[in-house]
Amino acid sequence: MTVKPSRVPMRRIILAEDDDSMRGFLERALERAGYDVVAFDNGADALERLNEEPFTLLLTDIVMPRMDGIELARRASEIDPELKIMFITGFAAVTLNTDNAAPKDARVLSKPFHLKDLVREVDTLLES
Repeated sequence: MTVKPSRVPMRRIILAEDDDSMRGFLERALERAGYDVVAFDNGADALERLNEEPFTLLLTDIVMPRMDGIELARRASEIDPELKIMFITGFAAVTLNTDNAAPKDARVLSKPFHLKDLVREVDTLLES
């Protein structure tokens, strides 16, 4: 059962990041900014949750075990075409050179970045 995106609170984020400390930093920064964040350490578990309930933004690392962020984003956008997608990565070139195309409106934020920059980018994306 998928809830219509229009019924989803505008501040729900699903986060997929395999680095424990990075995931914790991101989750805390976004929660302090007023977002409801559900975090996972891999793409497969995040996808399972996306099948169960709606989110407004998928924030995902690209290079992860079990399912990479590009595959996660592709499948997530099939579940909910209105889902906003942002990649966070230290390997920005991966998105440019992959055969597994990322959703066309996805944004990329390259590591390292300041947490204030992340929150600003998320705010901007969700307001668009």
